[in-house]
Amino acid sequence: MGDAIERPEPYRRFERPVPGWFQGAGLGVFVHWGAYSVPAWAEPIGELGTVEPGYWFAHNPYAEWYCNTIRIDGSPAQRHHRQTYAGAPYDEFLDRWTAEAFDPDGLVDLFRRAGARYVVPTTKHHDGIALWDAPGTGDRNTVARGPRRDLVADFARATRSAGLRFGTYYSTGLDWWAAPSPPVVDDADTFAAVRPISEAYARYVHDHLVDLVDRYAPDLLWADIEYPDAGKSGGPFGLVDVLDRFYAAAPEGVVNDRWGRTHWDFRTSEYQHGNAAEGTGMWEHCRGIGLSFGYNQLEDERHYLDADAAIRELVDVVSRGGNLLLNVGPDASGRLPELQRACLEGMAAWMTSGGAAAVHDVRPVDPMIGRPSDEPWVRWTRSADRVLAAVDAVGEVRLACSPERLDLASAALLDGTPVAARPEPDGATLLAPERTGPGPTVVAMRVR
Repeated sequence: MGDAIERPEPYRRFERPVPGWFQGAGLGVFVHWGAYSVPAWAEPIGELGTVEPGYWFAHNPYAEWYCNTIRIDGSPAQRHHRQTYAGAPYDEFLDRWTAEAFDPDGLVDLFRRAGARYVVPTTKHHDGIALWDAPGTGDRNTVARGPRRDLVADFARATRSAGLRFGTYYSTGLDWWAAPSPPVVDDADTFAAVRPISEAYARYVHDHLVDLVDRYAPDLLWADIEYPDAGKSGGPFGLVDVLDRFYAAAPEGVVNDRWGRTHWDFRTSEYQHGNAAEGTGMWEHCRGIGLSFGYNQLEDERHYLDADAAIRELVDVVSRGGNLLLNVGPDASGRLPELQRACLEGMAAWMTSGGAAAVHDVRPVDPMIGRPSDEPWVRWTRSADRVLAAVDAVGEVRLACSPERLDLASAALLDGTPVAARPEPDGATLLAPERTGPGPTVVAMRVR
């Protein structure tokens, strides 16, 4: 497992080495798409982990939380909802969600070109609306209403056709519809108190997860906000049964760490929250291209990562031993907003120019060989007998490294073009060429 936290019984039997495909993936794409993509409204106040929790919920920058935020008295989202939609029931957005421009093959091809090795769409978020005809959802799913199609099946087919691994996000621990009376989450202290934990809800979640496994055989299960407490201790409708079925169907499958203190194959962080998990065994950092996961019409260039920033984020995460799960949020029609598409196209250009070698099937570099720096911006990864320095600078660049451990004469771009490099008393200097596209320049050197 790679971390020192002991799992409780009966979860210890699920401990296993993390499969190579996930360790070497580097990049995955998260997709948050739902009825919340119709109003597509949230205040872009900042990244999770940088905003005081007491302020966060009433001004939530996550558009996918719209169903909750509009129920907080006095919130700007509630005022917006009353003024724009006359306070209409949230489920009207399911009927307005038509997905008429949804092109799963085109979207997944863009993800692939941007360097993604796996794709994780939402199958049910906290609003309880399923993107397939999930058992027990009645007509609150995309097959019965709105798009009137099995969107999970569309993503699964397109992802596998593109040669990528397929995962499913499912909100295990929060559902504003399945609970007897939908709770409002309005501060950090009440968050845990409103989480549905009953046996009935545990059976509901169990049946959905088993249905996802049986129908779509995902390679990755991505839970959120814990598993219902009544299903954690075992039994025919518990998490143990879900994991038994999942690993039987996907022997190289992986699950994240948001099931509560039960079992995980990798840890997760989100924006600036949960960063203590980074570097603890296998881990994954998730964030949106903007400040929201679901599409937010209020976001603009000030809130989005451009291609340069997204590539730096990716390289930084991979250089520290993690994967980046970068989220996109299509609009209600299924189109990617232009700024999100531009970001991914820029990443694709960098991958095509050789950047993929710095983030796929690599591992961190021993700090005795090379160390990161921010001025100039340099990150290191290693593949076989060479190290790769990603350098976001032009001209003479000082590297924090041990020159005696590197064959500086072998320094070259990934197309073989030599790069001048010389040793210094406390590192090395190389001559970084002018950039011809987005992203840092990648220089390869053999290790002595």
